[in-house]
Amino acid sequence: MTAPRLEIDLDKIHHNASTLVERLGARGIGVTGITKAALGAPEIAATLIAAGVRGLGDSRVENIETMRRAGISAPMTLIRSPMPSQVKRVVAQADISFNTELEVVGRLSFAAQAARRTHGIVLMVELGDLREGIMPGDLESSVLKVLSFPNIALRGIGTNLACRSGVAPDARNMAELSALADRIDAGSGGRLGIVSGGNSANLSWALSGADTGRINDLRLGEAILLGREPLHRRPIDGLHTDAITLIAEAIESKLKPSRPWGEIGQSAFGAVSASAVKPDSGHGMQPGRTVQTIFALGRQDTDPDGLVPPDGIDVLGCSSDHLIVGSSGHPLSVGAEIRFQLNYSALARAMTSPFVARVMKESSAPIRESAATY
Repeated sequence: MTAPRLEIDLDKIHHNASTLVERLGARGIGVTGITKAALGAPEIAATLIAAGVRGLGDSRVENIETMRRAGISAPMTLIRSPMPSQVKRVVAQADISFNTELEVVGRLSFAAQAARRTHGIVLMVELGDLREGIMPGDLESSVLKVLSFPNIALRGIGTNLACRSGVAPDARNMAELSALADRIDAGSGGRLGIVSGGNSANLSWALSGADTGRINDLRLGEAILLGREPLHRRPIDGLHTDAITLIAEAIESKLKPSRPWGEIGQSAFGAVSASAVKPDSGHGMQPGRTVQTIFALGRQDTDPDGLVPPDGIDVLGCSSDHLIVGSSGHPLSVGAEIRFQLNYSALARAMTSPFVARVMKESSAPIRESAATY
């Protein structure tokens, strides 16, 4: 089978998603399944829908288009503010988009009129993480302007935390978002349908028993795909952490010196080797040797810092297309495969690489391989 490849267990993803849908549903919170780390894979999208998510969200309109072409008809939200150059595509494919700029909403309005459609808007509020968002003091005036645009429907408000600065969702900032929703309802005479509290980082707060207030939606990707919460990367009780694995193939296995020799400068990616020492004045060979195996996998394919190798194997280094590991004294044969667990960064980059194949597995169905494209 092709390597490198991601093996994706759809049954485990279904279990993770349905478990979180059930737990959050008991707290009055629905789940928007986020597909961006899966590159909009229709198989994963269909699995999330079958598990009970209320809709799908993605940061790229291209991924939404991929899912639409595959026949996915579920409600879809573009969770990154639209680029002005893509408003026609956003209106054509997404039911809702997250927005922070009135100029962009105006362009969406124009595109929606031309397409004879109504496009939904969720206004994002800045609550401390300093990524996207309208400042809270400017939200009410922004709402009034959004309500004036033709073919635009204000669907709700939301916020995003823990992505840029690591600000944790907690009782204080979630209560502030709820209070903002109440204030908007009072001023507009309506009731916001969506109050989206954030992402997988919200799970500890949402499931703690705290008052959830007006929060009725969370956008979950990492927790479903990897079974971990993002604030501390700890496993979530009852979820699979091995739904997705990355398999690589060995292309060299040799006994080599444990340290480089010669004059040391920066590596291909600007770092200085942690194992570099002053060169030996004798034969240029440092004391100590190690079994070193190279796998056909590199920074062009994934984030090596986000790979977790099997016990007894350590990642020693990585370049564009070579991953070097040590194997605790026993050689790995050329052609051997090893399985890595991934963090979110490694997963997102592996999914994006055209050189990494995707293999979808279900317990009741044959393996389906999506070959890498070059």
